Amino acid sequence: MLDEMQVESLWLSNQHINWETGEPDRGGNYEGPGKHTHCSAFAAAAAKKMGIYILRPPAHGQVLLANAQAEWLHSAEAESKGWRKVGGAREAQAEANRGSLVVVVFANPDKHEPGHVAIVRPSEKSLQALERDGPQIIQAGQHNHRSTVVRVGFSNHSGAFPDGVRYYVHSPN
Repeated sequence: MLDEMQVESLWLSNQHINWETGEPDRGGNYEGPGKHTHCSAFAAAAAKKMGIYILRPPAHGQVLLANAQAEWLHSAEAESKGWRKVGGAREAQAEANRGSLVVVVFANPDKHEPGHVAIVRPSEKSLQALERDGPQIIQAGQHNHRSTVVRVGFSNHSGAFPDGVRYYVHSPN
């Protein structure tokens, strides 16, 4: 399902997009807000496709949505909707391998700057690789990746990997 979403050709940075489809929706000349990167929109669209709620439009706009999602995932509301915090990279990868939806989030300490969110994808990897690079992820961002690791995907966010990221899991519906 994740690969079918075509993240490497949709949810592209520097254009305003429809959060659910990743397709541009304002034209190439659009200069307003909401066109930087779309990690949180991609995560929201994937969760919705799986029948799982994560904070998304219209409850929160696309601007600074990753920070808001990180805060929301830590809330009682998220817990009531089936989300729980995961202890770390090893458990996050194991949950994704079992078919659960696992997100990795970084809330930017500067609330006016974007955070980041990605989805942990199934992958068989060694404990050594998990400790070095983190789980395997799919993400939209400055660079969209169908498959990369947390260390690479979060490298544009100082302080994110390894100690600034948090993992959350939702069992499949």
